[in-house]
Amino acid sequence: MALSFPNESRSYDERRNLIRFWAHDSALDIPFLLEVGALSKLNPQTRLLEAGYLEAFDTARERVYEAARKAYARSRNDAYLLAAADF
Repeated sequence: MALSFPNESRSYDERRNLIRFWAHDSALDIPFLLEVGALSKLNPQTRLLEAGYLEAFDTARERVYEAARKAYARSRNDAYLLAAADF
């Protein structure tokens, strides 16, 4: 089954400076982590605050999901970390 994103929730992990979001492959939950530096690459006007990071994620959601699909297709892992180089 293809990777899907039925749950649009995302959260900011301040300690690790990451955005967390989830995908599904059949019955499996697949966690993804997105470095906030990647958001600045996607949107140079990203405000360097939690609200700014989440807004930038929402604006670039389809691009983030595409990068997640590519990472998932390359290998099957327990979790995935997306960085600026993935965009």
